[in-house]
Amino acid sequence: MRYRILGGTGIEVSIHCLGTMMFGSVGNPDHDDSIRIIHAALDQGINFVDTADMYSLGESEEIVGKALKGRRDDVVLATKVHFHMGEGRNRGGNSRRWILKEVEESLKRLQTDWIDLYQIHRPDHTTDIEETLSVLDDLVRQGKIRTFGCSTFPPEEIVEAHHVAERRAIGRFRTEQPPYSILARGIETSVLPVTQRYGMGVLVWSPLASGFLSGRYRRGESVDLSTGRPRLNPGRFDPSLPVNVTKLEIVEQLVEVAEGIGCTLPELALAFAVAHPGVTSAIIGPRTMEHLEASLKGASLVLDDATLDRIDEIVPPGTNVYHPDGAWRPVSLTDPARRRRPLSDRPAA
Repeated sequence: MRYRILGGTGIEVSIHCLGTMMFGSVGNPDHDDSIRIIHAALDQGINFVDTADMYSLGESEEIVGKALKGRRDDVVLATKVHFHMGEGRNRGGNSRRWILKEVEESLKRLQTDWIDLYQIHRPDHTTDIEETLSVLDDLVRQGKIRTFGCSTFPPEEIVEAHHVAERRAIGRFRTEQPPYSILARGIETSVLPVTQRYGMGVLVWSPLASGFLSGRYRRGESVDLSTGRPRLNPGRFDPSLPVNVTKLEIVEQLVEVAEGIGCTLPELALAFAVAHPGVTSAIIGPRTMEHLEASLKGASLVLDDATLDRIDEIVPPGTNVYHPDGAWRPVSLTDPARRRRPLSDRPAA
């Protein structure tokens, strides 16, 4: 296992981060089996574990907390806050009120006194970024978190957050967690240049493109909709969708590239994700021990320039073959009123 410094924090993390979204009712409901997978990852050199309060509504954090008993000091533990937790108002978002309450809940579920990296899971346009940064800065001073970051923020909001932090002389986002894979290279255009400019650590999610780069989905083969990610979102894996036709065509080309250098498709995909100089670590999200072993098999693989050039030919730099973040879209796109002048402001026909 290789290790890198997480931005300017001085924290050393493995280039593969264990993502735990699939531990709990959403993926693997067997707590004992999930704990065995976590222990196996730690035994193979992973020292970076990422979870979130909303993964199976807290169950993932509970599993991680049980798994880290006796090993907490050796693990860099990251979790996230933003999405709504259960029914009722004010049980989500990036407000001081919610963050102060939810960090305590995460600490209880994780059975720890501190969180190494506390991340804002998505932007919240109803809350001033100054309010969010100030409460995170307070939590650092209280010793409840060591540092903080953001996840899937557009570049302009990362820049704004840094400007606010500098103006107010408070802590700033030290990391960003964006989607990144061979099939979703959009962050190369502006997110990664921005994070590099600010010296931020970057832990990328979905390096296997929601499973399309796992080698389990091939052109002309049926998809098992009863397990894993297809069970959670069958429509996303419909092979007749034009975007999936494109994905599967690209997969066939990438399989040839992988075979040409003597590795598997997931090994190629994970090696690509950590090849960019702006990326610190790639999150792997196994549901089974088999998934973990497949992901870590090529942990030492480093791609040469010829291989990276061939990947660039198949999927040009900065290209998103599909929209990688189905969980959030900017309010400027989801609210028509943000794009239309009031009728009273429009000239008569």
